[in-house]
Amino acid sequence: MNLILLFQEDFVTENKVRLVDRRLRHVLTIHRAKLGDSLRVGLLNNKMGKGLITKLNEEVLEMEVELTEFSPPPLNIQLVLAMPRPKALKRIIQDVTTMGIKKIYIIKTWRVEKSFWSSPVLEEENLFENMILGLEQGKDTILPEIEVVKLFKPFVEDRIPDIVKGTRAIVAHPIADKECPRNIKEPVTLAIGPEGGFIPYEIDMFKKQGFEVVSLGNRILRVETAIPVILGRL
Repeated sequence: MNLILLFQEDFVTENKVRLVDRRLRHVLTIHRAKLGDSLRVGLLNNKMGKGLITKLNEEVLEMEVELTEFSPPPLNIQLVLAMPRPKALKRIIQDVTTMGIKKIYIIKTWRVEKSFWSSPVLEEENLFENMILGLEQGKDTILPEIEVVKLFKPFVEDRIPDIVKGTRAIVAHPIADKECPRNIKEPVTLAIGPEGGFIPYEIDMFKKQGFEVVSLGNRILRVETAIPVILGRL
């Protein structure tokens, strides 16, 4: 937890917070903080700053907080992600949130197993929890937006044209003649398929909307590995 993320309900006065949950336990066991120490804190969807510990025991943590700093700038990339295995999705949401992506579309494709859509990981509170973990890791306070889309064709035909406006649209695919570009300065819309990639019909639909089809070379990576590799290159 590189940043203790605060919520409006934590405030007992304008500048004083009281914590009694996992954040208290983390401060006690990991930070090993003591009375008078300062911790990095941030208010969700607001500024960051310092929290001066004024009370700390096994039951409660109280801090006087001063929030004067802005969160780091977001990554200039929005992600269109075919629904991966639910366990992988938890890690992916945390990782892309840590890296600063602020818009994520989780979409249905032909190779996505139907059972994935009944997973609890897609419930709003679980998506929220994993985004919070990503923000705490990345020292960021601005929550991403996640949209779950279960109809592929209408999404690509009707929504994608507006989504990709003003961006360079890229679809990562195991088989492509073009190598994934590096060090792009312009905004990017990145589409990543499920294990095995998009089927040819889906790739054709993306190409009709102006997407470049690129690969990372001969090695086939798992989705949760491919995403940070591609983001690092871009």
